[in-house]
Amino acid sequence: MSEKNPWQVLAQRPVYENKWITLTEYDVINPNGGKGIYGKVHFKNVAIGIIVLDEVQDTYLVGQYRFTIDEYSWEIPMGGGDADDPLGSAKRELLEETGLVASQWTQITKLHLSNSVTDEYGYIFLARGLEQRAATPEETEQLVVKKMSFEAAWQMAQQGAITDAISLVAIQKLKWMISQGKLDNNQAEA
Repeated sequence: MSEKNPWQVLAQRPVYENKWITLTEYDVINPNGGKGIYGKVHFKNVAIGIIVLDEVQDTYLVGQYRFTIDEYSWEIPMGGGDADDPLGSAKRELLEETGLVASQWTQITKLHLSNSVTDEYGYIFLARGLEQRAATPEETEQLVVKKMSFEAAWQMAQQGAITDAISLVAIQKLKWMISQGKLDNNQAEA
């Protein structure tokens, strides 16, 4: 199987744009030679997720009502960030949503989100060495911050109480790191 792009773009036109996204419709010839259309949502920021782990293996989840899915959602701290400075964006989001400042940061993965219709990608960071300050949520956020054992968050994920993709990947990755002894207690200072 070739990794060469089998899609041919015949034309493209912008359909919608706002501060966060652009929607473009493409006239294409698909990999099997058929003509059709394809829509792509381009995100102007990258997704940033932060999984927190303190010295006793407690973590923090953020609860909020999500407009897009019309449901309440428990998630790790997260938000949109600058592709040129994902770590700086992670530090800002953690402080904004939880009031936490971390002295130790590790990027634990990069991921693509819903790559059949978007080009959105994100980074997940592990934050350790915590200090509590005041949270400063955005005007659109009405957040509940919950501190709990990492094991309790793991159980919430296993039971389906956490459905956000970035949060699930972060929790799974951290669980794997812990089980494999890959959790470095001397994380790099940021």
